[in-house]
Amino acid sequence: MSTRPSRRRVVAAGLAASASLLLGSCAMGGAGGAGGGPHELGGEAADGSAGQRAAKLTGKITVWSWDVAAVALKRLRGPFEERHPGVTVDVVDIGYDNAYDKITVGLRGGTGLPDVLTMEGSYLPRYTANFPTGFYDVARRGGRFGGDFDRAAWRTVTGGAGHRKVFGLPWDIGPCALYYRADQLRAADVDPKSLRTWADYVRAGVRVKEATGHKLLVHDPTSSGMFPMLLQQQGQSSFIGGRIALETPAAVRALTLMKRLADHGLLAYEKNWDGLVTAHKDGKVATHPVAAWWTGTLTGEMPELKGKFGVVPLPGFTADGVRTSNIGGSTLCVPAQSKDAEAAWEFIRFVLTDAGNQVAMLKREGLFPAYLPALDDPYLSVRQEYFGGQRTNAVFARLARTIPPIEYTKDDAKERDITVSAVNSVLLRGKDPRAALASAAQRLADATGRERVA
Repeated sequence: MSTRPSRRRVVAAGLAASASLLLGSCAMGGAGGAGGGPHELGGEAADGSAGQRAAKLTGKITVWSWDVAAVALKRLRGPFEERHPGVTVDVVDIGYDNAYDKITVGLRGGTGLPDVLTMEGSYLPRYTANFPTGFYDVARRGGRFGGDFDRAAWRTVTGGAGHRKVFGLPWDIGPCALYYRADQLRAADVDPKSLRTWADYVRAGVRVKEATGHKLLVHDPTSSGMFPMLLQQQGQSSFIGGRIALETPAAVRALTLMKRLADHGLLAYEKNWDGLVTAHKDGKVATHPVAAWWTGTLTGEMPELKGKFGVVPLPGFTADGVRTSNIGGSTLCVPAQSKDAEAAWEFIRFVLTDAGNQVAMLKREGLFPAYLPALDDPYLSVRQEYFGGQRTNAVFARLARTIPPIEYTKDDAKERDITVSAVNSVLLRGKDPRAALASAAQRLADATGRERVA
């Protein structure tokens, strides 16, 4: 969620260095709550008192967010204040670059945080694990919404034994598909609908390279590239049951695919966001397997390429396998430091459990809804001129319902740094994928004390 949604996701390959260090030093617990667990917001009483409390809310709440997310919240605070005239909402754009430094420092010190926090979905489980008393558990209020949200996104806001604690609500998600340059695939006589498996994709890449001289996709050597996306597509992360899962068949399969792409000379190596955008603007690559927020980058930064792009589901590892994954997505949560937790929760519920609000944020800010009822809105079936009249939002809406949930841990930042090194040892130096992943698993075990999946 930013004026450049993808840039935020690319940057989000890891916490800012200082935030990583701060968070890593807090693995034993955290400040911000009382007792041995999180504060809880009460549930609905038989007499409807929770609803009565919401109707009589008073006070001022502060919300931290950034970029287009902050724009959306500022727009929605007006209707919320009309519904609750006793409440004032102050939305503060804290910027993305230092957001997690500020959040980490506030949780460590037990002071200085707002009433509502924006947190990326992949980060929230890390923070609730490191700061178990730092956030309100809203399960008694929000648990009933679980079935209304994308399963993978819901996993990011839950925790504790059996994932019965609920630390917030999902906001947007990043369902993945394959963006392609129609002209380049046409020149290679490749039908995008034929790309049903990753084996099909590699073969098509060879044909595109022979016909056009262009590569198939970009790999950023400062990141782990497609690896996390390919893992989630197969239903796992780098951890299973708290154990390190970098040596599973799924992990080996993912990195082996990436090596095949490299061995065939189909990767364009470009560093960071500017390199990624420039490669696509200049037509250096024919495809981009990425999340729905890439649409905003194309329309905003490459308007001159209107009509040249299309979207199909990701290739699968098998023809009948899962054809999507997830990159990015955010949540809203209530820090335990909030002095107006009731109003804070009501604001979150208002913004995120209303299909109209969610669709409006897709239209205006490009935030793809995690709230499933919003995916049935007619707007998602509208033809998009930029994509030659294709109903691209409808493609993502179908895929969003099939994103596999995965596991997150407090050690995700350490895992990410180690995985980046392993991936690039394979792509840039030709190391065997299985050996690289075994070495990475041992490094991660040494760094975290976790066991490895056999």
